[in-house]
Amino acid sequence: MAQRTWLITGINSGFGRHMTEQLLERGDRVAGTVRNVNSVDDLKAKYGDLLWTDQLDVTDIPAIYTVIDRAFTELGTIDVVVSNAGYGLFGAAEELTIEQITHQLNTNLSGSIHVVRASLPHLRTQGGGRIIQLSTVGGQAAFPGGSLYHATKWGIEGFTEAVMQEVAPFNIGVTIVEPGGARTNFRHHGSKIGPKLDAYENSPASAARRILEDSKAVSLGDPAKMVKIMIDSVDQHPAPKRIVLGSDSYQAIHRALSGRLQDLELQKELAFSTDFPKDNPSVAYKF
Repeated sequence: MAQRTWLITGINSGFGRHMTEQLLERGDRVAGTVRNVNSVDDLKAKYGDLLWTDQLDVTDIPAIYTVIDRAFTELGTIDVVVSNAGYGLFGAAEELTIEQITHQLNTNLSGSIHVVRASLPHLRTQGGGRIIQLSTVGGQAAFPGGSLYHATKWGIEGFTEAVMQEVAPFNIGVTIVEPGGARTNFRHHGSKIGPKLDAYENSPASAARRILEDSKAVSLGDPAKMVKIMIDSVDQHPAPKRIVLGSDSYQAIHRALSGRLQDLELQKELAFSTDFPKDNPSVAYKF
């Protein structure tokens, strides 16, 4: 197997950490970003020059471009860019503070957009590569108590699906990954909760709070298995558009898509009724 070089944001924990460990163990190079430069000292000590690191908070947009430019300059060709850094913000929309909302959008949505944008000129110049965008089951299915988290993940999925069509002529493959719950530290350390409002105590939104506050709750997904599938996807040609991981993710997305398709079919006659007559001479644009 040929050695690849990967750029991964947020390698200190969660999927980023699992992916970095698997890649380094098999001999690939990783350019990893972290907010705390000392958080991966153990990996540096074990793998030496295979691991290149730089400090990055993805809410700092100028720094994203600086760090990614530096990674490509110092390492040369980077085969795969993994936009992974992010976290979950939960609570009813009314419960969240303005500061929390802004930070969630700046991290998960704006940060991810600029990681991809900063990488594209380099990938085009080198003649191709892969981008893996970490999303979630919450990028296709919505649950009460997750409105802002969903806003970022539905947003980044729309952005990514458009980009994958834009860059296909440049031999750049793009994949969206939609994991369900996994036994990482996301639930208890990678998530934040808005201030509690008594009005929502018995509302559907309170379910998200209860899950996060339950220290005994255990997710179904094995992160090591999920990460291996993400890594192996780079050998698939063409790149898979989406990868759904976990039975909970599959079931929730299937239910959401089936419901939306059923609703759409019921509106077909209504939708067509708003068109100009077919003999209208105006130019019609179709998506």
